[in-house]
Amino acid sequence: MQLIDTHSHLYAEEFDSDRAEALLRAREAGVELLLLPAIDSESHERMLALAEAEPQMCRPMMGLHPTSVNDNPRWREELALVERYFDNPPEGIRFCAVGEIGLDYYWSQDFVAEQREAFIEQCRLAARLDLPVAIHTRAAWDDMCDILEAETARAAERGERLRGVLHAFSEGAEVYRRLKASGDWLFGIGGVVTYKKSIVAEAVKEMALEDIVLETDCPYLTPVPHRGRRNESSYVAYVCEKIAQLKGVESADVARLTSANARRMFGLQ
Repeated sequence: MQLIDTHSHLYAEEFDSDRAEALLRAREAGVELLLLPAIDSESHERMLALAEAEPQMCRPMMGLHPTSVNDNPRWREELALVERYFDNPPEGIRFCAVGEIGLDYYWSQDFVAEQREAFIEQCRLAARLDLPVAIHTRAAWDDMCDILEAETARAAERGERLRGVLHAFSEGAEVYRRLKASGDWLFGIGGVVTYKKSIVAEAVKEMALEDIVLETDCPYLTPVPHRGRRNESSYVAYVCEKIAQLKGVESADVARLTSANARRMFGLQ
């Protein structure tokens, strides 16, 4: 199988002791590409170093994570830095998406306005650049759907397009249907689909495979049977197997279709 992990933080400190081994395990599991979402300037150097060291396997994104807006008086400077990276990327670097961006009200309700402003600005940047977005959403789905509906329509009116992936999608079929109706959106399915009583597992039964991409979000959201331990990109194979089980198809078919979806959305060679 040829798998793509569309959301991997393999550059994180959690992998400092065995990053090379984790990459090897991913290759052995059939993973051919890892997409690396940015968080903020504190981790840019680590992410870019991995992308430069493994250019055939690791493709970087650039964006400002919503929780990096919270209680950060410099968040607009961070946002300006994101745009400068797209204007003048490091030599040999091609960013495949604007991400990881989004809304996260789980930790605090005190920065909703700031998060919305940062998110909308980055959506409009992506539309101008004709790049997809990788979207993080937690405890903010109503606002997310409202914004994406409005911004997709705005982009179309301007002759642009807003599209991308709803990373770590863990909602039900109703949210899936609403977002699909608003534009060209794929849904990143990760380890949560393997959990007992998973809402998204029921939604996956309704989803078309053409709407799904695979991800790990490692080192977070580890799938069964390794739940409770550090996640890694090789474990995307467990996600693939679970989706195949839910859909009643072969794992190879899930791998083939979801990888094709990722290649189309992110413009991967």
